[in-house]
Amino acid sequence: MMLGGAFIKDRRTPVYLGIGGLLAILAACAVELKTGRPLLVIDVKDMLHANSFNLTFIMVALGCTLLYFLLNGRDFEKVGPHVSEYFALIFFILCGVSIVATFNTLLMLFLGIEIISIPLYILTGSDKRNLKSNEAALKYFLMGSFSTGIMLLGIAFMYGGNVMGTFFINNMNLGSGPMPALIGVGLVLLMVSMSFKVSAAPFHFWTPDVYDGAPTVFTSFMASIVKVASFFAFVRLFESAFGTLQSQWQTLVAVITAATLIIGNLTAVFQQSVKRMLAYSSIAQAGFMLLALFALNDTAKEGLVLYAAAYSLATIGLFAVLVKMKDYTVDGFNGLSKQQPLLALTVTIFLLSLTGIPLTAGFQAKFYMLWAAIQNGHHFWLVILAVLCAAISAYYYFRIIQAMYFRENSETVMNEWDITPSFKYLLLITAVLIIVLGIFPNLVIDWLHY
Repeated sequence: MMLGGAFIKDRRTPVYLGIGGLLAILAACAVELKTGRPLLVIDVKDMLHANSFNLTFIMVALGCTLLYFLLNGRDFEKVGPHVSEYFALIFFILCGVSIVATFNTLLMLFLGIEIISIPLYILTGSDKRNLKSNEAALKYFLMGSFSTGIMLLGIAFMYGGNVMGTFFINNMNLGSGPMPALIGVGLVLLMVSMSFKVSAAPFHFWTPDVYDGAPTVFTSFMASIVKVASFFAFVRLFESAFGTLQSQWQTLVAVITAATLIIGNLTAVFQQSVKRMLAYSSIAQAGFMLLALFALNDTAKEGLVLYAAAYSLATIGLFAVLVKMKDYTVDGFNGLSKQQPLLALTVTIFLLSLTGIPLTAGFQAKFYMLWAAIQNGHHFWLVILAVLCAAISAYYYFRIIQAMYFRENSETVMNEWDITPSFKYLLLITAVLIIVLGIFPNLVIDWLHY
Protein backbone atom coordinates (compact mmCIF):
# COMPACT_ATOMS: atom_id res chain seq x y z
CA MET A 1 0.00 0.00 0.00
CA MET A 2 2.83 2.42 0.80
CA LEU A 3 4.64 1.74 -2.47
CA GLY A 4 1.33 1.98 -4.28
CA GLY A 5 0.98 5.55 -3.02
CA ALA A 6 4.19 6.49 -4.82
CA PHE A 7 3.27 4.98 -8.21
CA ILE A 8 -0.55 4.94 -8.35
CA LYS A 9 -2.15 8.32 -8.91
CA ASP A 10 -5.74 7.08 -9.22
CA ARG A 11 -7.47 7.38 -5.83
CA ARG A 12 -9.83 4.48 -6.44
CA THR A 13 -7.14 1.82 -7.01
CA PRO A 14 -5.89 1.73 -3.36
CA VAL A 15 -9.42 0.77 -2.24
CA TYR A 16 -9.34 -2.35 -4.44
CA LEU A 17 -5.76 -3.13 -3.39
CA GLY A 18 -6.73 -2.87 0.28
CA ILE A 19 -9.83 -5.07 -0.12
CA GLY A 20 -7.83 -7.65 -2.11
CA GLY A 21 -5.02 -7.74 0.45
CA LEU A 22 -7.46 -8.11 3.32
CA LEU A 23 -9.29 -10.97 1.58
CA ALA A 24 -5.96 -12.81 1.16
CA ILE A 25 -5.07 -12.37 4.86
CA LEU A 26 -8.57 -13.42 5.92
CA ALA A 27 -8.37 -16.59 3.80
CA ALA A 28 -4.94 -17.46 5.24
CA CYS A 29 -6.22 -16.93 8.80
CA ALA A 30 -9.29 -19.11 8.14
CA VAL A 31 -7.12 -21.94 6.79
CA GLU A 32 -4.80 -21.72 9.80
CA LEU A 33 -7.74 -21.78 12.21
CA LYS A 34 -9.44 -24.70 10.43
CA THR A 35 -6.33 -26.88 10.08
CA GLY A 36 -4.70 -25.92 13.39
CA ARG A 37 -1.32 -25.60 11.68
CA PRO A 38 0.52 -22.37 10.78
CA LEU A 39 0.90 -21.62 7.07
CA LEU A 40 4.38 -20.17 7.63
CA VAL A 41 6.57 -21.73 10.30
CA ILE A 42 8.63 -18.89 11.82
CA ASP A 43 10.63 -19.25 15.02
CA VAL A 44 9.37 -16.37 17.18
CA LYS A 45 11.11 -17.71 20.31
CA ASP A 46 7.69 -18.31 21.90
CA MET A 47 7.11 -14.55 22.10
CA LEU A 48 3.87 -14.96 20.13
CA HIS A 49 1.46 -17.82 20.75
CA ALA A 50 -1.57 -18.56 18.55
CA ASN A 51 -4.53 -20.76 19.45
CA SER A 52 -8.18 -20.94 18.42
CA PHE A 53 -9.11 -18.10 20.83
CA ASN A 54 -6.55 -15.67 19.36
CA LEU A 55 -7.20 -16.66 15.75
CA THR A 56 -10.99 -16.38 16.14
CA PHE A 57 -10.60 -12.85 17.43
CA ILE A 58 -8.21 -11.96 14.58
CA MET A 59 -10.77 -13.41 12.12
CA VAL A 60 -13.50 -11.19 13.64
CA ALA A 61 -11.23 -8.13 13.48
CA LEU A 62 -10.24 -8.80 9.85
CA GLY A 63 -13.84 -9.55 8.82
CA CYS A 64 -15.11 -6.30 10.38
CA THR A 65 -12.24 -4.36 8.76
CA LEU A 66 -13.19 -5.84 5.37
CA LEU A 67 -16.75 -4.62 5.87
CA TYR A 68 -15.36 -1.23 6.92
CA PHE A 69 -13.30 -1.01 3.69
CA LEU A 70 -16.30 -1.98 1.57
CA LEU A 71 -18.58 0.58 3.24
CA ASN A 72 -16.17 3.49 3.72
CA GLY A 73 -13.18 2.83 1.44
CA ARG A 74 -14.19 5.53 -1.03
CA ASP A 75 -14.73 8.09 1.72
CA PHE A 76 -10.99 8.12 2.51
CA GLU A 77 -10.34 10.46 -0.41
CA LYS A 78 -12.56 13.13 1.21
CA VAL A 79 -10.04 13.39 4.08
CA GLY A 80 -7.05 14.20 1.91
CA PRO A 81 -5.02 13.16 -1.13
CA HIS A 82 -2.94 10.42 0.57
CA VAL A 83 -5.41 7.54 0.19
CA SER A 84 -2.76 4.80 -0.14
CA GLU A 85 -1.04 6.03 3.01
CA TYR A 86 -4.30 5.90 4.98
CA PHE A 87 -4.79 2.28 3.96
CA ALA A 88 -1.14 1.48 4.76
CA LEU A 89 -1.56 2.94 8.26
CA ILE A 90 -4.68 0.83 8.83
CA PHE A 91 -2.76 -2.30 7.79
CA PHE A 92 -0.03 -1.33 10.29
CA ILE A 93 -2.75 -1.10 12.95
CA LEU A 94 -4.02 -4.57 11.96
CA CYS A 95 -0.46 -5.85 12.40
CA GLY A 96 -0.52 -4.42 15.94
CA VAL A 97 -3.96 -5.99 16.53
CA SER A 98 -2.54 -9.40 15.57
CA ILE A 99 0.39 -8.93 17.96
CA VAL A 100 -1.77 -7.90 20.95
CA ALA A 101 -4.01 -10.90 20.24
CA THR A 102 -1.11 -13.39 20.32
CA PHE A 103 1.57 -11.86 22.60
CA ASN A 104 3.21 -14.16 25.12
CA THR A 105 5.63 -11.66 26.64
CA LEU A 106 5.22 -8.16 28.05
CA LEU A 107 7.65 -6.80 25.45
CA MET A 108 5.43 -7.94 22.57
CA LEU A 109 2.39 -6.45 24.34
CA PHE A 110 4.20 -3.09 24.42
CA LEU A 111 5.20 -3.35 20.74
CA GLY A 112 1.68 -4.35 19.71
CA ILE A 113 0.07 -1.45 21.60
CA GLU A 114 2.53 1.03 20.07
CA ILE A 115 2.08 -0.35 16.52
CA ILE A 116 -1.65 0.26 17.01
CA SER A 117 -1.26 3.70 18.62
CA ILE A 118 1.29 5.53 16.45
CA PRO A 119 -0.63 5.19 13.13
CA LEU A 120 -3.77 6.26 15.01
CA TYR A 121 -2.12 9.54 16.05
CA ILE A 122 -1.43 10.22 12.36
CA LEU A 123 -4.92 9.23 11.17
CA THR A 124 -6.54 11.39 13.88
CA GLY A 125 -4.73 14.48 12.56
CA SER A 126 -4.96 13.55 8.88
CA ASP A 127 -7.52 16.29 8.12
CA LYS A 128 -4.92 19.07 8.31
CA ARG A 129 -7.40 21.83 7.37
CA ASN A 130 -9.55 21.10 10.42
CA LEU A 131 -8.38 22.64 13.71
CA LYS A 132 -10.44 20.12 15.72
CA SER A 133 -8.57 17.29 13.98
CA ASN A 134 -5.22 18.91 14.81
CA GLU A 135 -6.22 19.43 18.43
CA ALA A 136 -7.50 15.84 18.74
CA ALA A 137 -4.24 14.42 17.31
CA LEU A 138 -2.08 16.46 19.71
CA LYS A 139 -4.26 15.55 22.71
CA TYR A 140 -4.27 11.85 21.74
CA PHE A 141 -0.50 11.84 21.18
CA LEU A 142 0.32 13.48 24.54
CA MET A 143 -2.12 11.37 26.56
CA GLY A 144 -1.14 8.20 24.68
CA SER A 145 2.56 8.82 25.24
CA PHE A 146 1.96 9.40 28.94
CA SER A 147 -0.02 6.15 29.29
CA THR A 148 2.71 4.29 27.39
CA GLY A 149 5.26 5.56 29.92
CA ILE A 150 3.06 4.19 32.72
CA MET A 151 2.88 0.84 30.90
CA LEU A 152 6.68 0.65 30.53
CA LEU A 153 7.10 1.47 34.22
CA GLY A 154 4.61 -1.28 35.08
CA ILE A 155 6.52 -3.77 32.90
CA ALA A 156 9.78 -2.80 34.64
CA PHE A 157 8.20 -3.43 38.05
CA MET A 158 6.83 -6.79 36.84
CA TYR A 159 10.29 -7.80 35.62
CA GLY A 160 11.94 -6.78 38.87
CA GLY A 161 9.27 -8.32 41.10
CA ASN A 162 8.96 -11.88 39.74
CA VAL A 163 11.44 -14.46 41.02
CA MET A 164 11.99 -15.90 37.54
CA GLY A 165 13.26 -12.56 36.19
CA THR A 166 11.27 -12.96 32.96
CA PHE A 167 9.00 -10.96 30.67
CA PHE A 168 7.05 -14.10 29.63
CA ILE A 169 3.57 -13.86 31.10
CA ASN A 170 3.21 -17.64 31.61
CA ASN A 171 6.52 -18.01 33.49
CA MET A 172 6.11 -15.34 36.15
CA ASN A 173 5.18 -17.97 38.76
CA LEU A 174 2.69 -15.68 40.50
CA GLY A 175 0.07 -16.89 42.95
CA SER A 176 2.29 -19.29 44.88
CA GLY A 177 2.27 -16.95 47.90
CA PRO A 178 1.40 -13.40 48.94
CA MET A 179 1.74 -10.77 46.21
CA PRO A 180 5.19 -9.11 46.34
CA ALA A 181 5.13 -5.29 46.60
CA LEU A 182 6.85 -4.79 43.23
CA ILE A 183 4.31 -7.06 41.50
CA GLY A 184 1.44 -5.15 43.16
CA VAL A 185 2.79 -1.81 41.91
CA GLY A 186 3.38 -3.25 38.42
CA LEU A 187 -0.15 -4.71 38.32
CA VAL A 188 -1.76 -1.37 39.22
CA LEU A 189 0.38 0.53 36.67
CA LEU A 190 -0.50 -1.96 33.90
CA MET A 191 -4.18 -1.76 34.86
CA VAL A 192 -4.08 2.06 34.67
CA SER A 193 -2.31 2.12 31.28
CA MET A 194 -4.61 -0.54 29.75
CA SER A 195 -7.67 1.25 31.18
CA PHE A 196 -6.53 4.34 29.29
CA LYS A 197 -6.21 2.35 26.05
CA VAL A 198 -9.76 0.96 26.37
CA SER A 199 -11.12 4.36 27.63
CA ALA A 200 -12.35 3.02 30.95
CA ALA A 201 -13.28 5.57 33.63
CA PRO A 202 -11.65 7.54 35.14
CA PHE A 203 -9.09 7.37 32.30
CA HIS A 204 -11.61 8.17 29.56
CA PHE A 205 -11.31 11.97 29.23
CA TRP A 206 -9.44 11.87 25.93
CA THR A 207 -12.08 9.75 24.16
CA PRO A 208 -14.89 12.24 23.33
CA ASP A 209 -12.51 14.95 22.07
CA VAL A 210 -10.42 12.55 19.99
CA TYR A 211 -13.42 10.73 18.51
CA ASP A 212 -15.15 14.04 17.77
CA GLY A 213 -12.08 15.73 16.27
CA ALA A 214 -10.79 12.83 14.14
CA PRO A 215 -12.21 12.46 10.61
CA THR A 216 -15.46 10.51 11.00
CA VAL A 217 -14.33 7.76 8.62
CA PHE A 218 -11.37 6.98 10.94
CA THR A 219 -13.36 7.41 14.15
CA SER A 220 -15.37 4.41 12.97
CA PHE A 221 -12.26 2.21 12.94
CA MET A 222 -10.94 3.59 16.25
CA ALA A 223 -14.23 3.07 18.07
CA SER A 224 -14.68 -0.51 16.89
CA ILE A 225 -11.74 -2.75 15.91
CA VAL A 226 -9.06 -0.82 17.84
CA LYS A 227 -11.14 -0.68 21.03
CA VAL A 228 -12.00 -4.40 21.07
CA ALA A 229 -8.36 -5.31 20.27
CA SER A 230 -7.22 -3.35 23.33
CA PHE A 231 -9.79 -5.23 25.42
CA PHE A 232 -8.57 -8.54 24.11
CA ALA A 233 -5.01 -7.62 25.15
CA PHE A 234 -6.29 -6.49 28.58
CA VAL A 235 -8.10 -9.79 29.25
CA ARG A 236 -5.27 -11.92 27.86
CA LEU A 237 -2.67 -10.15 30.02
CA PHE A 238 -4.62 -10.45 33.27
CA GLU A 239 -5.73 -14.04 32.62
CA SER A 240 -2.23 -15.31 31.83
CA ALA A 241 -0.06 -13.17 34.14
CA PHE A 242 -2.37 -12.40 37.08
CA GLY A 243 -5.12 -15.05 36.87
CA THR A 244 -4.02 -16.78 40.08
CA LEU A 245 -4.12 -13.43 41.92
CA GLN A 246 -7.66 -12.57 40.77
CA SER A 247 -9.10 -12.34 44.29
CA GLN A 248 -6.60 -9.56 45.08
CA TRP A 249 -7.42 -7.27 42.13
CA GLN A 250 -11.03 -8.17 41.28
CA THR A 251 -12.56 -5.49 43.54
CA LEU A 252 -10.47 -2.79 41.82
CA VAL A 253 -11.74 -3.96 38.41
CA ALA A 254 -15.32 -3.97 39.76
CA VAL A 255 -14.95 -0.31 40.84
CA ILE A 256 -13.49 0.71 37.44
CA THR A 257 -16.29 -1.21 35.65
CA ALA A 258 -19.00 0.47 37.72
CA ALA A 259 -17.50 3.95 37.18
CA THR A 260 -17.21 3.31 33.42
CA LEU A 261 -20.84 2.14 33.13
CA ILE A 262 -22.22 5.08 35.15
CA ILE A 263 -20.11 7.87 33.62
CA GLY A 264 -20.43 6.60 30.02
CA ASN A 265 -24.21 6.23 30.12
CA LEU A 266 -25.11 9.33 32.13
CA THR A 267 -22.87 11.62 30.05
CA ALA A 268 -24.16 10.21 26.74
CA VAL A 269 -27.71 11.22 27.76
CA PHE A 270 -26.86 14.95 27.54
CA GLN A 271 -25.05 14.94 24.15
CA GLN A 272 -26.59 16.70 21.13
CA SER A 273 -23.88 15.65 18.66
CA VAL A 274 -24.40 12.04 17.59
CA LYS A 275 -20.65 11.65 17.12
CA ARG A 276 -19.94 12.70 20.73
CA MET A 277 -22.86 10.61 21.94
CA LEU A 278 -21.36 7.54 20.24
CA ALA A 279 -18.01 8.39 21.87
CA TYR A 280 -19.59 8.37 25.33
CA SER A 281 -21.67 5.30 24.48
CA SER A 282 -18.43 3.54 23.49
CA ILE A 283 -17.22 4.24 27.06
CA ALA A 284 -20.46 2.68 28.34
CA GLN A 285 -19.92 -0.35 26.05
CA ALA A 286 -16.38 -0.58 27.47
CA GLY A 287 -18.00 -1.00 30.89
CA PHE A 288 -19.82 -4.09 29.63
CA MET A 289 -16.66 -5.51 28.06
CA LEU A 290 -14.85 -4.98 31.38
CA LEU A 291 -17.19 -7.62 32.82
CA ALA A 292 -15.11 -10.15 30.86
CA LEU A 293 -12.00 -9.01 32.77
CA PHE A 294 -13.95 -9.04 36.03
CA ALA A 295 -15.23 -12.63 35.51
CA LEU A 296 -12.26 -14.15 33.63
CA ASN A 297 -13.92 -17.52 32.89
CA ASP A 298 -14.75 -19.46 29.71
CA THR A 299 -18.15 -17.77 29.31
CA ALA A 300 -16.41 -14.38 29.53
CA LYS A 301 -13.99 -15.33 26.75
CA GLU A 302 -16.84 -16.53 24.52
CA GLY A 303 -18.79 -13.38 25.31
CA LEU A 304 -15.82 -11.13 24.54
CA VAL A 305 -15.40 -12.55 21.02
CA LEU A 306 -19.15 -12.27 20.40
CA TYR A 307 -19.15 -8.71 21.81
CA ALA A 308 -16.25 -7.82 19.52
CA ALA A 309 -18.28 -8.95 16.49
CA ALA A 310 -21.62 -7.43 17.59
CA TYR A 311 -20.22 -4.09 18.74
CA SER A 312 -17.88 -3.65 15.75
CA LEU A 313 -20.58 -4.45 13.16
CA ALA A 314 -23.10 -2.03 14.70
CA THR A 315 -20.54 0.76 15.20
CA ILE A 316 -19.08 0.47 11.70
CA GLY A 317 -22.59 0.47 10.21
CA LEU A 318 -23.66 3.53 12.23
CA PHE A 319 -20.54 5.53 11.38
CA ALA A 320 -20.85 4.54 7.70
CA VAL A 321 -24.22 6.33 7.65
CA LEU A 322 -22.90 9.22 9.76
CA VAL A 323 -20.09 9.85 7.21
CA LYS A 324 -22.77 10.57 4.58
CA MET A 325 -24.69 13.01 6.80
CA LYS A 326 -24.60 16.79 6.45
CA ASP A 327 -25.47 17.41 10.11
CA TYR A 328 -24.02 15.30 12.97
CA THR A 329 -26.59 16.41 15.57
CA VAL A 330 -29.62 14.33 16.57
CA ASP A 331 -31.78 16.78 14.59
CA GLY A 332 -29.73 15.88 11.52
CA PHE A 333 -31.52 12.51 11.50
CA ASN A 334 -34.99 14.14 11.39
CA GLY A 335 -37.17 12.57 8.72
CA LEU A 336 -34.55 10.10 7.48
CA SER A 337 -37.16 7.31 7.27
CA LYS A 338 -39.08 9.24 4.60
CA GLN A 339 -36.04 10.14 2.49
CA GLN A 340 -34.03 6.92 2.89
CA PRO A 341 -36.29 4.21 4.43
CA LEU A 342 -33.75 1.38 3.99
CA LEU A 343 -30.97 3.36 5.68
CA ALA A 344 -33.31 4.29 8.54
CA LEU A 345 -34.19 0.61 9.00
CA THR A 346 -30.54 -0.48 9.15
CA VAL A 347 -29.63 2.36 11.55
CA THR A 348 -32.52 1.23 13.78
CA ILE A 349 -31.15 -2.35 13.85
CA PHE A 350 -27.65 -1.07 14.71
CA LEU A 351 -29.04 1.05 17.56
CA LEU A 352 -31.20 -1.81 18.88
CA SER A 353 -28.12 -4.05 18.90
CA LEU A 354 -26.06 -1.47 20.82
CA THR A 355 -28.92 -1.15 23.31
CA GLY A 356 -29.10 -4.94 23.74
CA ILE A 357 -32.62 -5.65 22.46
CA PRO A 358 -33.42 -9.39 21.94
CA LEU A 359 -32.93 -10.95 18.48
CA THR A 360 -29.81 -8.83 17.92
CA ALA A 361 -26.16 -9.78 18.41
CA GLY A 362 -25.81 -7.03 21.02
CA PHE A 363 -28.38 -8.76 23.25
CA GLN A 364 -26.52 -12.08 23.10
CA ALA A 365 -23.18 -10.36 23.77
CA LYS A 366 -24.53 -8.52 26.82
CA PHE A 367 -26.22 -11.71 28.05
CA TYR A 368 -22.91 -13.62 27.88
CA MET A 369 -21.13 -10.86 29.80
CA LEU A 370 -23.77 -10.75 32.54
CA TRP A 371 -23.89 -14.55 32.75
CA ALA A 372 -20.09 -14.69 33.06
CA ALA A 373 -20.21 -12.17 35.93
CA ILE A 374 -22.98 -14.17 37.68
CA GLN A 375 -20.98 -17.41 37.28
CA ASN A 376 -18.01 -15.73 38.93
CA GLY A 377 -20.09 -15.45 42.09
CA HIS A 378 -18.66 -12.18 43.44
CA HIS A 379 -19.98 -8.59 43.52
CA PHE A 380 -23.50 -9.41 42.28
CA TRP A 381 -24.38 -5.69 42.63
CA LEU A 382 -22.26 -5.08 39.51
CA VAL A 383 -24.61 -7.22 37.40
CA ILE A 384 -27.65 -5.25 38.65
CA LEU A 385 -25.85 -1.96 37.90
CA ALA A 386 -24.98 -3.15 34.36
CA VAL A 387 -28.65 -4.02 33.66
CA LEU A 388 -29.78 -0.59 34.93
CA CYS A 389 -27.17 1.15 32.76
CA ALA A 390 -28.32 -0.86 29.73
CA ALA A 391 -31.83 0.51 30.40
CA ILE A 392 -30.45 4.08 30.55
CA SER A 393 -28.68 3.54 27.21
CA ALA A 394 -32.05 2.89 25.57
CA TYR A 395 -32.92 6.57 26.14
CA TYR A 396 -30.12 8.11 24.08
CA TYR A 397 -30.12 5.43 21.37
CA PHE A 398 -33.90 5.67 20.93
CA ARG A 399 -33.68 9.46 20.53
CA ILE A 400 -32.15 8.86 17.09
CA ILE A 401 -34.88 6.34 16.17
CA GLN A 402 -37.50 8.90 17.28
CA ALA A 403 -35.87 11.59 15.14
CA MET A 404 -35.82 9.34 12.06
CA TYR A 405 -39.43 8.14 12.28
CA PHE A 406 -41.42 10.75 14.21
CA ARG A 407 -40.01 14.11 13.14
CA GLU A 408 -40.23 16.04 9.90
CA ASN A 409 -37.38 17.68 8.03
CA SER A 410 -37.87 19.82 4.96
CA GLU A 411 -34.18 19.75 4.01
CA THR A 412 -32.23 16.89 2.45
CA VAL A 413 -30.72 14.90 5.30
CA MET A 414 -27.92 13.21 3.37
CA ASN A 415 -25.59 13.75 0.44
CA GLU A 416 -27.81 11.87 -1.99
CA TRP A 417 -25.11 11.25 -4.61
CA ASP A 418 -23.06 9.30 -2.03
CA ILE A 419 -25.82 6.74 -1.43
CA THR A 420 -25.16 4.09 -4.09
CA PRO A 421 -27.16 0.85 -4.38
CA SER A 422 -24.07 -1.14 -3.37
CA PHE A 423 -23.75 0.96 -0.18
CA LYS A 424 -27.37 0.19 0.70
CA TYR A 425 -26.89 -3.55 0.07
CA LEU A 426 -23.75 -3.64 2.24
CA LEU A 427 -25.57 -1.87 5.08
CA LEU A 428 -28.41 -4.35 4.74
CA ILE A 429 -25.93 -7.27 4.86
CA THR A 430 -24.41 -5.78 8.04
CA ALA A 431 -27.85 -5.49 9.64
CA VAL A 432 -28.73 -9.07 8.63
CA LEU A 433 -25.42 -10.31 10.12
CA ILE A 434 -26.33 -8.64 13.43
CA ILE A 435 -29.73 -10.38 13.49
CA VAL A 436 -28.26 -13.76 12.43
CA LEU A 437 -25.65 -13.56 15.22
CA GLY A 438 -28.43 -12.58 17.61
CA ILE A 439 -30.32 -15.78 16.78
CA PHE A 440 -27.30 -18.08 16.20
CA PRO A 441 -24.39 -16.79 18.34
CA ASN A 442 -22.65 -20.15 17.99
CA LEU A 443 -21.71 -19.21 14.43
CA VAL A 444 -18.89 -17.19 16.05
CA ILE A 445 -18.45 -18.97 19.38
CA ASP A 446 -17.97 -22.44 17.83
CA TRP A 447 -14.76 -21.19 16.16
CA LEU A 448 -13.23 -21.00 19.63
CA HIS A 449 -13.44 -24.75 20.07
CA TYR A 450 -11.72 -25.96 16.92
